[in-house]
Amino acid sequence: MQRTTPERLSLRRSSARPDTPLAVYIALAYLLLLGVTVALAQFIIPYDAAAIDLKARLSPPIGWGGSRVHPLGTDELGRDMLSRLVLSIQMSVFIGLGATGLGAVLGTALGFVASHFRGWVEQAILALVDFQATMPFLILALAVLAFIGNSLAVFVCLLALHGWERYARIARGLAISANAQGYAGAVRQLGAHPLHVYWRHILPNVAATLIVSMTISFPEIILVESGLSFLGLGVQPPSTSLGAMVGYGRDYLARAPWILMMPSLVISLTALSVSLVGDWLRDRLDGTLR
Repeated sequence: MQRTTPERLSLRRSSARPDTPLAVYIALAYLLLLGVTVALAQFIIPYDAAAIDLKARLSPPIGWGGSRVHPLGTDELGRDMLSRLVLSIQMSVFIGLGATGLGAVLGTALGFVASHFRGWVEQAILALVDFQATMPFLILALAVLAFIGNSLAVFVCLLALHGWERYARIARGLAISANAQGYAGAVRQLGAHPLHVYWRHILPNVAATLIVSMTISFPEIILVESGLSFLGLGVQPPSTSLGAMVGYGRDYLARAPWILMMPSLVISLTALSVSLVGDWLRDRLDGTLR
């Protein structure tokens, strides 16, 4: 009988768990830097982001003939681009996290309700899910902002409606599967309340899939926020976001392209990094892919 040596065990483990790609490490490092920037934004900015200096308007960044006084240049009003970029990153990340979290809570709760009650309740929720999936989100956003008005809280809640149906479908399917496995029914027969069953037993078992879905939805929220802010429907002055910065820079694309290029680059790198990490988490947490 052939003995299993430690070297063969390590070889089997390494073959069962492939090495993490270099791109994922780079994406994680970028997201870590992004998190530090968001957390320390008020201490990083070298100038007041709203301070206007018309004498220094449209100053180029370093590499375009600029100086170290404004490393990323200035905008059309002489405001420091580095300070505005840092605060825009903070605002966009806060909006993305808040909208993604609210959408996940709403969709997961409705998915659990549909899986528990079934019947006409399930059909009504599924009809609402289908309606949301077929409704162009831009039209919905225009209608809501026209009737209710725009504020940061309204804007975050509006973005939470983008993609909540994805969580509802996933939560409903996983909850039905968990109920069919028997352990949820056994706990329920012991007298546990349905809320306790879903919170303590079903949700932990489906949390990994929901977290992966959130990493997929987060860059979509960032892109939608950027698009709405670009159109002037998102974050309103004096606050700023990445999409708002892109919107301000479109009129100066020929004279001062750095106004548009810097936030556009951050948007692209953030969406790409979160997508890479989300795909990596899906491969690590989803047992069906192994």
